[in-house]
Amino acid sequence: MITADLFTPSVTALSSSLLLSAIVAVIPLLAFFVMLGVFKIPTHWCALISLAVSIVIAVVGFKMPAHLALLSATQGAFFGLFPILFIVIMAVWLYNLTERSGRSEDVRTVFAIVGHGDVRLEALLIGFSFCGLLEGLAGFGAPVAIASAMLLAVGLPPLKAALAAIVGNALNVGFGAMAIPVTTAGQLGGIAPESVAATMGRITPLLISWTPLLILGIIDGKRGIKQAWPAALVAGVGMAAGHFIGSQFLPYQLTAVFASLLSFALLAGFLQVWHISETPQEHRSQQTEGGLTASRVVLGLMPYWLVVVIFAFAKLWKIGWDLPALLSSTDIAIAWPGLDGNIADTLGNVSNSTVLNFQWLSSPGTMLLITGLIVSISYGAISSGGRFPFSFGKGIATLGKTVRDLRIAILTICTIMALAYVMNLSGQTVTIGTWLAETGAAFAFVAPLLGWIGTAVTGSATSAAALFANLQAVAATQAHLPPSLLLAANEIGGGIGKIISPQNLAIAASAIREPGSESKLLRKALPYSVVLIVLLGIITFLASRGILGFLVVS
Repeated sequence: MITADLFTPSVTALSSSLLLSAIVAVIPLLAFFVMLGVFKIPTHWCALISLAVSIVIAVVGFKMPAHLALLSATQGAFFGLFPILFIVIMAVWLYNLTERSGRSEDVRTVFAIVGHGDVRLEALLIGFSFCGLLEGLAGFGAPVAIASAMLLAVGLPPLKAALAAIVGNALNVGFGAMAIPVTTAGQLGGIAPESVAATMGRITPLLISWTPLLILGIIDGKRGIKQAWPAALVAGVGMAAGHFIGSQFLPYQLTAVFASLLSFALLAGFLQVWHISETPQEHRSQQTEGGLTASRVVLGLMPYWLVVVIFAFAKLWKIGWDLPALLSSTDIAIAWPGLDGNIADTLGNVSNSTVLNFQWLSSPGTMLLITGLIVSISYGAISSGGRFPFSFGKGIATLGKTVRDLRIAILTICTIMALAYVMNLSGQTVTIGTWLAETGAAFAFVAPLLGWIGTAVTGSATSAAALFANLQAVAATQAHLPPSLLLAANEIGGGIGKIISPQNLAIAASAIREPGSESKLLRKALPYSVVLIVLLGIITFLASRGILGFLVVS
C-alpha cells in the first residue's frame, strides 16, 4: 500500500552536491574495508559496524525515515538467510557427508588411479577439475581447504599444494555454491541472473582455459609445462567449453558443476590413451589403490553425480508436464511489511525492490536438501562390507554440525546483505554509481576492480555482489554501458580477487598445516591475481566498445 510518506532518494542529498553525497555514501564501505584489511577486525564485526554506519548516514544524510532504514536491513538479512544461506548450508552439508562417512578417502584414491601416480596430473584433476566441482556445489572456502589438503596428501610440497588450489579455484568462484554470486548480482542489479551468467560464460573461457598451464608451472616450472601440456590443454578446453555450454543452455546454477565434470571426464579419458613418458621421482604420488571397487567409486562420488541429475531433472524436465514451471509456480512474492510501497527510485517511481521472491520448492537449496537426504539414506543402507558404517541419523547430525560450524558465516552474510539493502534503498549506492559513471567508457576497465577488491577484502564473491551489484548497474546505465557486462565483470573479478583474500589464504595455510604461511602465499599468489585482473579489465573494456561485443548477452 502506497502512503503519503513515500521516500524518494536523491543523488545530491547533501548540499545539492553529487561529489559530497558520494563521498559520504562510500563511508560504510570504506569503514568495512579499513576495519577488515588494516585493523584485522573479524568480518562479522566489520559488517555489523558498517551496517550501523550506513543506517545513520541513510537517516541523517539521505533523509530516509528511520523505520524504513531499519526495515530495509531486515529485508536484506532475510534475503541473506533465504535463499543464499539455505543454499550454502545445504551445499556444504552435502560435501560433509562424504567426509563424515569416510568415503572421501575413496574419492582421493580415484584421482591417484586416473592420474597414473603423477602428482602433476593429479594436481590438474584435484586442484582444477575437482576443486571447481566443489566450488560449484559448496564454495565458501571449502574447495580450497579440501583441494589443498588432498594435494598435500598425494605428495606435493605444502606451499605448492596451497597455491595450485588457490589459483585453480579462482575462475569458478563466480559460479560457486550453485551460482549464488550470480543470483545475488542479478537480484540487486535489477536484471535477470541468466543474462549475467551468460555473459560470464562467454568471458571466463578466455581466461580459464589457461589455468591448468599455470598449475603445472606452479608445481614443476617449465619442465612440468613441457611434459604435461597436452593434459593441461584438454582440462582447460573442457572447463572453458563447460562454462560456455552451461551458462548458455543449462540452468546457470549448474555451470561450474557441469564444466568441472566435463573437464574431469575429458582429462580422465585422455589419460587412458596418453601418458607422460617418465615421471620424475619427486612427482610420484604417495596414494595407493587400496582395493577400490566400482561400487565404492559410485558411492564415493554419489553426492556429485546425483546433484547434477536432480538439478537437471528439476530445471529441464518438460515431457508430459513442465516441471520447472510447476516448481516456480509455488514461489511466493512477499511485499515486505511496512516497506513495500513506501520507497521510490531516484525517478520517483515506486520501487519493486521491496518485494521479495520467496522460493521454496524451486530453490537450489531444496534440490541440494533432497540430494543430501538420498545420500544419507544410501550411505546408511550400504556400508561396503562394513568398511564405511553410517546411518541416516548421522547424516542429519552432520547437517546440525554444519549449521553450527557456519554460525559466524551466517551472521556475516545476513549482516552484509542488510548493509547492501540499506545502502541500495536509501540511495547511497546509486549516488556512488552516478558519480563513478562520470568516468564514462573508462569505467568498463575499472568495473572488474570493484569485484576484485570486494572479494579480496571480504573473502566472498557473494559479498562483493551484495556490496557492488547495484552500483555497477547504476554506473552502467549512467555511462550507457551494458549492465550485464559490468555485473559479469564484477563477479569474475571477485573470483580473481579471492586468490589474495586473507581469509582464503588463511584457509589454505591451515589446510596444508602451516599456519602463519599466509604472507608467503600472498607474495606467490599476488602476481597471478594482478595479471588476471588486468586482462579481465582489458577484455571488459573491449567488449563495452563493441570490439568484443559478442561476449555480451543483454
